[in-house]
Amino acid sequence: MSAYQLFSDATLDLPHTTIEELDIQVIPMHFDLAENSYRHFEDERELSLEEFYRQLRAGAPAVTSQITPVVYEDLFEPVLQAGQDILYIAFSSGLSGTVNNAMLMAGQLEEKYPGRRVVVIDSLCASIGEGLLVYYAAKKRLEGLSLEALAAWVMEYRTRVAHWFTVDDLNHLKRGGRISAVEAIVGTALNIKPILSVDGEGKLTVMAKVRGSRKALEYVLSRLSAEGKDLEGQIAIVAHADNPADAETLADLVRQTGLVKDVLISKIGPIIGTHTGAGMTALVFLK
Repeated sequence: MSAYQLFSDATLDLPHTTIEELDIQVIPMHFDLAENSYRHFEDERELSLEEFYRQLRAGAPAVTSQITPVVYEDLFEPVLQAGQDILYIAFSSGLSGTVNNAMLMAGQLEEKYPGRRVVVIDSLCASIGEGLLVYYAAKKRLEGLSLEALAAWVMEYRTRVAHWFTVDDLNHLKRGGRISAVEAIVGTALNIKPILSVDGEGKLTVMAKVRGSRKALEYVLSRLSAEGKDLEGQIAIVAHADNPADAETLADLVRQTGLVKDVLISKIGPIIGTHTGAGMTALVFLK
């Protein structure tokens, strides 16, 4: 058995089967939808993504919450008691304060369990960008990389994750302050699709605006050719927020480039979907 466990949180948006295969411990995250509270697990045990997006499209308000220090304590402590260490790759500090809660609890637990380590790394990534980083990290852990070596690898590669997103519902970006109310109204009327990325500080930023869904997918695809073509064994992840048709189209286009070894298709969970709305399509890969 490995001397340490690999943790991440529910914003990584990897398929449940992949999480199980790679032995990743995923911390659920809370969200409120309409008048009900849920925890998002990757197996969708409390609320299916289909139902979440159905209600979101119908106008139900949604709000997300940070992971509290108590949740970290409840999940981390049994691992430490069993004599194992922890490497936790967390949701970007540019988008959430969750990682700060983890660091606070990590320090307290290391004092409580001398000799044990709780290493917390700010991924500077979001959604399947975080998922891609954790995917590679999990592969390397299973190959036998030590905690120290894997932590160093994650620190080196976290800024090499290329995130490219296009959204369908501009009103969610308006609520989050990413675009103005006028931009949302005009953009919706003209079928303008913003192209978003995550910058070096882990913050979401609008990179371009194109007209129509096909043009948006073509723009996202062009970034793979520009940034990822020199890497061998490249794995790309395509994900969607209740938009499987565009995800399949984009995945096929990615495969046709011949620039990747494999393409995973996943779903965007409610923690990210609350802020981007239904219809988002995303592509991530290593630069």
